[in-house]
Amino acid sequence: MTTQANDQLIRIDAVSRSFGEVVALDSVSIDIRENEFFALLGPSGCGKTTLLRVLAGFEEPDSGSVSLEGHDLLALPPHRRPINLMFQSYALFPHMSVEKNIAYGLEREGLSRTEVRTRVDEVLETVGLVDKARNRPAQLSGGQRQRVALARAIVKRPRLLLLDEPLSALDRKVRAEMQLELKRLQHEVGITFVVVTHDQEEAMSMADRIAVMADGRVQQIASPVDLYQRPANLFVADFIGTSNRFTGTASPEGVVVPGLGLLPGTPPAHGADGTVHLIVRPEDIRLVESDGWAISGTVLDTQFFGGSSTIAVEVTGLEHPVVLTCHGLPAARRGDAVRLAWDPAAAIVLAS
Repeated sequence: MTTQANDQLIRIDAVSRSFGEVVALDSVSIDIRENEFFALLGPSGCGKTTLLRVLAGFEEPDSGSVSLEGHDLLALPPHRRPINLMFQSYALFPHMSVEKNIAYGLEREGLSRTEVRTRVDEVLETVGLVDKARNRPAQLSGGQRQRVALARAIVKRPRLLLLDEPLSALDRKVRAEMQLELKRLQHEVGITFVVVTHDQEEAMSMADRIAVMADGRVQQIASPVDLYQRPANLFVADFIGTSNRFTGTASPEGVVVPGLGLLPGTPPAHGADGTVHLIVRPEDIRLVESDGWAISGTVLDTQFFGGSSTIAVEVTGLEHPVVLTCHGLPAARRGDAVRLAWDPAAAIVLAS
């Protein structure tokens, strides 16, 4: 989905929160756009769930501000905020049918029976559970229960829907299906989604933009493509996807690595001094036979995944093997002597 920068819905400005000596949020600032699928991504303890709780009203920041369309969100109690939170456990009522679970919040608000019926029918159609309306949660699959929880959250038509690790309880195949389903539903219902996850594949497959967090701070906010191709620092490069790292001294053409010489890459626009790191993604490395520039090594192992293969190559002087990805069957076998090269434009230089 394409959003415009001026369609801002939420502004989080310099929000901090500590628990004793533990700093959960350290001056976090994020803008979230209208109708955007936004992800808070990071390892356990990075502060993403605390930030979600601040948005929901379950946590009060020590400092900073949060506004929704220019109005102070922190001044409103949780039940007055146009926000819904979908819990990791789904928290469905086991004794109620699917339609009763979905209708519960609307009935508590005192809506008319006709309005409740209309909204429940609409959302059942949206999530594809019309034929399960009278079933109870125990009669549903994990993916279906996830859809009920989502339906219950969006039936109240919040401006913002918060999802806390929404797919963690599902097995891998169902999780992959629900990633696509969540993105489709978000596009269809036109509600801003903010999802918290530690799974980078989950965030990359669903989100329009991602805030990568570590140690209570935002490391980078960007689209999935930009995070992968242009990480702002080593943490982001290591956390998002797989990368090969070569450490050495900065050069105008790349990085000079002891024992390997100059490895070509794209230095940052502001330049870099001293010890730096060259980052190359596995799919950007290729096996070459020409006499041009390349590094030499020996194949340690290969793995075949159906549509693609990975090749691990031991290079003298490097602590870790260089990993490359190729289409189809492995293009080399264990023990083969190989030469590796890459396009300098595909390798980026990051400071330590």
